[in-house]
Amino acid sequence: MMANQRVLIIGFVWPEPNSSAAGGRMVQLITVFKEQGFEVTFASSASDSDYSIDLESLAVAKKSIALNCSSFDVFVKELNPTIVLFDRFMIEEQYGWRVAENCPDALRLLDTEDLHCLRLARQKAFKENRKFTTDDLLVEEVAKREIASILRCDISLMISEFEMELLKTVFKIDSQLVYYLPLLLDSIDDSTIQNLPSFQDRKNFVFIGNFLHEPNWNAVQYLKETIWPLIRKKIPEAILQIYGAYPSQKVLQLHKPGEGFCIMGRANDAQEVVRNARIVLAPLRFGAGIKGKLVEAMQCGTPSVTTTIGAESMCGDLPWNGFITDDAQVFADKSVELYLDETLWLKAQENGFRIVEKRYLKSLFADGFLEHILKTQTNFRQHRLDNFMGSLLQHHTLNSTKYMSRWIEAKNRKD
Repeated sequence: MMANQRVLIIGFVWPEPNSSAAGGRMVQLITVFKEQGFEVTFASSASDSDYSIDLESLAVAKKSIALNCSSFDVFVKELNPTIVLFDRFMIEEQYGWRVAENCPDALRLLDTEDLHCLRLARQKAFKENRKFTTDDLLVEEVAKREIASILRCDISLMISEFEMELLKTVFKIDSQLVYYLPLLLDSIDDSTIQNLPSFQDRKNFVFIGNFLHEPNWNAVQYLKETIWPLIRKKIPEAILQIYGAYPSQKVLQLHKPGEGFCIMGRANDAQEVVRNARIVLAPLRFGAGIKGKLVEAMQCGTPSVTTTIGAESMCGDLPWNGFITDDAQVFADKSVELYLDETLWLKAQENGFRIVEKRYLKSLFADGFLEHILKTQTNFRQHRLDNFMGSLLQHHTLNSTKYMSRWIEAKNRKD
């Protein structure tokens, strides 16, 4: 029943698995579809990047598309996909009405990555030096757009259980419209574990994260100004290496090798960097979703110290692979303790392997996800009838989007 499925993924950017967790997540979704024998086409209006994955090597067709242009209508009608996956809500806003108009029977999936409105509302509360509450979400402008997008789609893929709960309780989203699908990883076999560098063979602290992502930049500033001086007081020879794609000039200016604070730029191989580090530091003070950098640390057998936001929805009721604290002094103390105590470090490493095996294996989620797609396709008319708010938004919001887009297209032709 799953045969002859054609998937169109419309990407916010071309996937860069080595630059961000979002890029890695997209490649995982493509792999799940390909392993099922689905035909996959990846389309994006973004510029090509030197760091994007070679889609053809994954047997995925690549298509450059234009914004606000009816050439997309011709393309999508001809392709006639059975499933369309929008990469983040902004892409659904841009292309959703065109898909609905030209391929009304295609199942529309939204991959949220994380709840943007949650990240932005937390960021705003942090900058205003106050505690975030769920009321902040209800006045967040982006929430109105993002929730409308979720309602217009048949299924929205959620990476965090906390965010699933928020959607249901704060925004009253029907549970039929959201589906929990975390990162989808392969099992870590014994030989991989045996070949990992030992506690003694590893050195340095490391932070890794894409600098285009505001929570990462904020965490680096927090490390520089507050946490790192406290760690260096206890371990004067310690070195912190900061890796991340797209560092700006203000990031590069923080490079102070004399203080053991080293801005390294983009990592050619992020896993190699993390495998050779003794501890990953991630003092994230706002954000959303689950953190790819912390899952990667677990896969590499590298303990981590993070905040409650950093660890949110990541380990369930399992012990963390290191420490979770929001207090700067405790963060520094626990980082030092973990760096120097091999017994504690090995226990933390073991916890990380267990979290991956219990919560992130592809084998735990892929089949259920594909079954859910099939079930929704089989009953999709009833599924849409049950989602009246979604069809109402499709009618009103997308008419306005449609005419704005048509106006831009006409203006572009005239210019």
